[in-house]
Amino acid sequence: MPAKLKDPGLLHNRGIHRGTPTMANIIDSEVFQAFSTYATIVILKMMFMSVLTGYFRVTRKAFANPEDTHMGRTPEEKKRMLQVNEDVERVRRCHLNDLENIIPFVMIGLIYTLTGPALSTALLHFRLFVGSRFMHTVAYVNILPQPIRGLSWMVGMGTTISMAYCILTTVMRL
Repeated sequence: MPAKLKDPGLLHNRGIHRGTPTMANIIDSEVFQAFSTYATIVILKMMFMSVLTGYFRVTRKAFANPEDTHMGRTPEEKKRMLQVNEDVERVRRCHLNDLENIIPFVMIGLIYTLTGPALSTALLHFRLFVGSRFMHTVAYVNILPQPIRGLSWMVGMGTTISMAYCILTTVMRL
């Protein structure tokens, strides 16, 4: 125990101040478990977009690489399969948008869970983000009219920014 510490009761057996959460406390917390659940859901959804892109490529016979045109019988047919298809590109853009939004959510959300937010507030953040990403995908792939896709994107982005704001106001030492 440090000699300068006036109140030895402030430390417990591992030299950590009382009230400071340990990694075990954080992992066992309901907030972290909720975050883990929702982060896993959106990561799986993002991974599914790769499968959906492949499905659209095969069903539309629109490939980006010559070696993928093995379904074509003649050289002309194979050449026609090397095309840009709007349906495939739409799914690819949706997947790219997931990458641009889900990765920051996971990173910021993880830090957010370490700040000890209230479970109800954390659940609101996590649920809004996940719901917005699913709505964004449905609107993007099914070509729903604007502003549905734009609003769903804004809800997700706003949620991530809100968590970042909570992090900064909790730990900022300026």
